[in-house]
Amino acid sequence: MTILDQLKAYARTIVQSIVDKEPLNYMEAAGLFGLLLQARHNIPILSSFYNQAQDNELKKIIKQAIYEQTIPAIEELERLMCAGNAELPEVHFSSPILHNKVDYPQKVCLTDMEIAIAIGTMARTSQLATFLSLQQCYQLEIAMALNQILNNGLQWDFRLLQLMLHRGWLPNIPKVGNRQ
Repeated sequence: MTILDQLKAYARTIVQSIVDKEPLNYMEAAGLFGLLLQARHNIPILSSFYNQAQDNELKKIIKQAIYEQTIPAIEELERLMCAGNAELPEVHFSSPILHNKVDYPQKVCLTDMEIAIAIGTMARTSQLATFLSLQQCYQLEIAMALNQILNNGLQWDFRLLQLMLHRGWLPNIPKVGNRQ
């Protein structure tokens, strides 16, 4: 999107939010509900991974996932649902509890590579769910918010993939070709 396209979209969002106030349709509400529930559930999982991780860069990326991605996404999703007269999920999970050093027995901890792969898989699943919800949107304000959440997630995921590449944590996938 060019800057002009972004300005036009933002202007349409402002006009729509003033003129066109509709409740969420079922598809929008279901998408937001599912994304919100998953985001709330991701926080305790990410916290557990943070507490098990040994690599400081991985810990930093997990902390960013919680405080710069997931919590702001939850707040935005809740705002959109409230603005659209939809009920919020009543299910809440534990808040993030991050420790710099936890002495877990080694046999019960995941390795940093396993943690990175797990949060990468969580990120891709969340991005796919966000994209599918975006495709079901009719209201521009919701589409713009989901687009922002998706873009932020993709940028975060790129940083995770760079770390995994530098640490040698990416699984080696053989090339597909003609085998003789």
